[in-house]
Amino acid sequence: MTSVDSPSIEALPNPRGAAVHEAEAALAEARQASDAQMTVVGPLLRAAQALRQAGWLASQRFTDALVLVAPFATDDFLPQFRAALVDFHGALTRRNLRELACSPTLFGHYRALNAQVGRHTRGYAVAFEDLALAGRPSAPATLRPASPLALAALRARYEHALLPVLKGHEEAGAAQAELDDCIAGLAGADTDAYDVWRLATACARTLRVNGRARMGDPEAKRFYARCNLLLAEQARGQRLAPRSFVRAALALLWRDYALYGAAAEDADAVTLLNDYGLTVDWHIAATQASQAAWEQGAAEAEAAASGEGVTRELGPVSVNVLAYEDFLQTADASMAALAVSGDAALAAVAGGGDGAAAEHAAQAAYRLGAAAQALGLGHVALLADALGLAWRRHAYAAQIGLPQAAPAQRPVEQAGEALRAMLLRVAAGFAPSDSAVPLALLTQAIERAAPVAGPGPASSGY
Repeated sequence: MTSVDSPSIEALPNPRGAAVHEAEAALAEARQASDAQMTVVGPLLRAAQALRQAGWLASQRFTDALVLVAPFATDDFLPQFRAALVDFHGALTRRNLRELACSPTLFGHYRALNAQVGRHTRGYAVAFEDLALAGRPSAPATLRPASPLALAALRARYEHALLPVLKGHEEAGAAQAELDDCIAGLAGADTDAYDVWRLATACARTLRVNGRARMGDPEAKRFYARCNLLLAEQARGQRLAPRSFVRAALALLWRDYALYGAAAEDADAVTLLNDYGLTVDWHIAATQASQAAWEQGAAEAEAAASGEGVTRELGPVSVNVLAYEDFLQTADASMAALAVSGDAALAAVAGGGDGAAAEHAAQAAYRLGAAAQALGLGHVALLADALGLAWRRHAYAAQIGLPQAAPAQRPVEQAGEALRAMLLRVAAGFAPSDSAVPLALLTQAIERAAPVAGPGPASSGY
């Protein structure tokens, strides 16, 4: 993972990734229309439609924000609107789906766009996870029982350190270290994959390493304030962490790994991200030299790819034929492994066996999801990652001996069937079908399969 101090762009271009040419052309038209002080809504709606069909849901959400704010993009706000349009168009041409979801620059624009809409619509607010985790399910996370006296003392200590961090006082550095120590202490000594304080500890470490907490990043401040609210819920005996907190912490943890990749020392964080249905690339561009070397190789690969002059159109998505053939090989091997491991996992569940087969099925689904994301097949990537998460939850349920913590079997089977059908269409040269229905059913199954239930109304957050 890299630091924000590194002199690098937010993510590297993906030269073998798919293009949504219709969206790129529509955004170019919208830029020209904005410069000419003409209406931009028509081109933006065409871009949003093409991105939705491609399964680039974060990009579609950004485009929707542009559409909503277009009527209010006048006077002083017009330069900011145009800057958002330019940066988004540039990011879209880099064809890196993780950048489009996790870019702090794009989220800064997204927040500003929605703030402008919010001036005309009450109660309209957005958060980073709204963009970063668009269309992705959230695994339930738990709060461990704790001694009321010990928890009260720790919360008093936490609140004492929180104020300097939120206000940016000179002693904020020492106070932040105190907050991180409190969070780490709450995680406990065991390795429960879905202990929410384990997720919070990893998120706090990431914010410390990348320097965002030290620099007063608004999302970092929001994270520490939310941890205080989570402590209050734990003190009231709540056993299930709010879904909103899980998504916020997960998005912050994923952000830099998604943009820059992971190194060997990040293995624990990558495993935790896998527990929640997210994957990263195993490379890093943390220095100017390493980035320059990568970009040179990327430029050569792009030139070689364009020299082939052969692309394949899969609905709105245009893919390089060599990258397409490589993907089909990966997908074939992953689906074969997923079928074998999935059948074994279901048999193990019925017989009360361990979760090894479910873990193998999860890894096969994640490999497929990562390959689909690299190629630009958004619908396939989202469904494959969600299926990987479902199997990861099956492995966890077997580990803790609570079958009710596993998602319902039928939606998992339906998702596997839908994924297979999508890949058959891709292999035949057609666009994959929309993932919305099987993804919604699988998301519901994952988020309802909680290992514990909270005693109060807050447990309805899932």
